Amino acid sequence: MQRILLLIVGWLAIALGTLGVFLPLLPTTPFILLAAWCFARSSPRFHDWLLHRSWFGGYLRHWNAHRALPPKAKGRAIVMIIITFALSLWLVNIMWVRVLLLVILCALLIFMWRLPVVDADQAAPTDPR
Repeated sequence: MQRILLLIVGWLAIALGTLGVFLPLLPTTPFILLAAWCFARSSPRFHDWLLHRSWFGGYLRHWNAHRALPPKAKGRAIVMIIITFALSLWLVNIMWVRVLLLVILCALLIFMWRLPVVDADQAAPTDPR
């Protein structure tokens, strides 16, 4: 029963994470990480698919190896955040919603700015000494 519940939550997280790519207020990363966690505990096949065959796999593998973003991913993410929030701010006419969007935008940009960036080719292996 627990395995089935984890599979359902994992696929629901994949669906929500994919929607989050296109919707500015729905985050992608937490849902994809949740899906990876659920699949790691319920289905090695789906976990392998997520890490090696899905659109998010390269980013997940890079994060697992280095606990950082690839160099180009951070810039692209910041640009997409700004574009989607700018569009939302332009479309919304309610002042308190605009203020809320600006607060969320600032929080997201601060969060993204603080994430480390590591190039996988230049990452130094840990010293076994």
